[in-house]
Amino acid sequence: MTEDDARAWLQAEFDVSRETWQRLEDYVSLLLEASKEQNLIAASTVPHIWARHVVDSAQLLLLAKDAGDGSWVDLGSGAGLPALVIACLDQRPMLMIETRRKRVDFLNSVIDQLGLDHAKVFGGRVEVAPAMNAAVISARAYAPLPKLLASAAHLANKNSCWVLPKGRSAENELEAVRGSWQGVFHVEPSVTDRDSAIIVARGVHPIGKGKHRP
Repeated sequence: MTEDDARAWLQAEFDVSRETWQRLEDYVSLLLEASKEQNLIAASTVPHIWARHVVDSAQLLLLAKDAGDGSWVDLGSGAGLPALVIACLDQRPMLMIETRRKRVDFLNSVIDQLGLDHAKVFGGRVEVAPAMNAAVISARAYAPLPKLLASAAHLANKNSCWVLPKGRSAENELEAVRGSWQGVFHVEPSVTDRDSAIIVARGVHPIGKGKHRP
């Protein structure tokens, strides 16, 4: 996917308004500027930032389109991918969870500069974030699936939709949780890289520990 392809895909899928385009452009500029001082994205991806990062994040919205009301929670948000892209395109309440102080400061700065009043940041580990009933949970390069599910189970209920980009390791990571976690799992190909995959899951709960929260 070229950068022109990426922009065309965004317009076709989301009918992006002028105001939203400006927010996305501003976010990309802020991300590139901050990346000069801290390692937010790989330098090799900068020439392809709209495809590798913006579209790669935005596609998760399509996979969670049937999620119910409630917040979107992003684990280990780092540079704000996918969370800030999602927040630019959608008004669902967004909670980003991030432990690193510089990353937390960056995320809060972008929220303020872009006027994303529906987004906020929890500065701390996922495991200690307050329990909630998230409508959607996402995580991009956060942790292997067994650790990811264990650390975030208290943020979900039986209706939560998990959208988890996993590159080429999706099938292997699903195999690793078959004996310990139950739910409806399936794998979707990424629109930016057909060799990469996204795990989508619902009704996720640990086996042998009773039913998940309602």
